[in-house]
Amino acid sequence: MSRLKKLLIVEDPASGQRLDVYLAGRLSLSRSQVKKALEAGHITVGGKRAKVSHKVRPGEEIRVDLPSPEPLPKMEPEDVPFEILYEDEDLAVINKPPGVVVHPAAGHWRGTLVHGLLKRLKDLSGVSGKIRPGIVHRLDKDTSGIMVVAKNDFAHLTLAHQFKTSQVTKIYLALVHGCPRDLEGKIDLPIGRHPVHRQKMSVHCRVCREAVTFWRLLKSFKGATLLEVRPLTGRTHQIRVHLSAIGHPIVGDPLYGGRRPTGPKASRQLLHAYRLTFVHPRTKAAVSFEAPLPEDMLAIINNLEQKQRRND
Repeated sequence: MSRLKKLLIVEDPASGQRLDVYLAGRLSLSRSQVKKALEAGHITVGGKRAKVSHKVRPGEEIRVDLPSPEPLPKMEPEDVPFEILYEDEDLAVINKPPGVVVHPAAGHWRGTLVHGLLKRLKDLSGVSGKIRPGIVHRLDKDTSGIMVVAKNDFAHLTLAHQFKTSQVTKIYLALVHGCPRDLEGKIDLPIGRHPVHRQKMSVHCRVCREAVTFWRLLKSFKGATLLEVRPLTGRTHQIRVHLSAIGHPIVGDPLYGGRRPTGPKASRQLLHAYRLTFVHPRTKAAVSFEAPLPEDMLAIINNLEQKQRRND
């Protein structure tokens, strides 16, 4: 079997990147493939094993010696539905519809948002590797709403730093079961992989990371509530896990208790990334963008409002 052998010397522009992100871009591997290679000792940093979270530094020597990976599928542009809300030379702000996977992965090698970006945008950053061009952050497949996409590496690295250091303000709208007793609140519960169900995240975990979410009540209905949600951190499934943990799972969420025999019904979790505020990488001005609610979520909310008026 042929092997992939390389000696990489980290250069200044990559300083501070996570090791898995850096290697995914340099080796055209997925981050999960990089993690497995690191755990198996096929990749060393300065002659020693390192974690995926290691921050690379200029001049570091990274040695790679592993079986040649299966070639990644060729990324072909495709017509994928999404709306471009804003675009300039550095970035694009888009509104992702529900049901669209952000980037290719096992089981989703076609029809992703990335395929659509390749079709409609002239340039995309290469920091995150060949199968994730332009992708600075992600939304779950069935979460709709606003995303910012990087068109060059300068914009990508600047935006990624803002997300990492909680300088980006993310506002979501979520329709949840039940009605919280308070008008607003803070959920400060660490999140990690579920100890039994590995496809889930949980606040009851062996290895947890800090996670903080703020919420505010917008509208109350019979059996459901519309919340404005602001995650301070960006853990996997954070909003879904946190709202479920306080007894108010998102309507339609099959993984975290949002499909109940009573209350409103939905075919997917009714979570929408509504507003994104960040500092533009080039102009250094604070910019804010909003994405309107998708039709399915808006229809359910309107139906709840009509029922509420009839009962008043």
